[in-house]
Amino acid sequence: MPQPVTILVGTMTGTAEMVAQEMADVLQQQGHRAEVLPMDNLGPDVFGRDGVFLICTSTYGQGDVPDNAMAFFARLEQERPDLSRCSFGVFGLGDRTYTDTFCFGPKRFAALLEELGARRIGDVFCHDASAGTVPEEIGASWVVEWIATVDAERESTH
Repeated sequence: MPQPVTILVGTMTGTAEMVAQEMADVLQQQGHRAEVLPMDNLGPDVFGRDGVFLICTSTYGQGDVPDNAMAFFARLEQERPDLSRCSFGVFGLGDRTYTDTFCFGPKRFAALLEELGARRIGDVFCHDASAGTVPEEIGASWVVEWIATVDAERESTH
């Protein structure tokens, strides 16, 4: 039985949400239950859900998480829940023209979740807006590889 995937979205302009929806569609085509949840109004209790988590977020300002993710990020930092039973991946959106802060929002999420005990599956993927590629297409192909890694790891532990 494929694991459910909860995709948590941090976005300013809606691009990350479009990417997340594309990834959810691909996952569903492969038989996974996938749900996209914008980070607005989320609390740490979201990590009590079954399955694996995928953070799909952009970077904003000086390497910050997007506005709709700030309260969620702050609550995780303050409440420091034990996420040792959680596994997650990160698909980040950034722009290399901002060399000092490229993909810092996604990287900050990955670091915080690992600090709280969650296990990251795969590297933090950083899509570069200035590369001229379509982020939804890159996300759709990336998530196929990512979920294959998730499934392979799950098989080897069961």
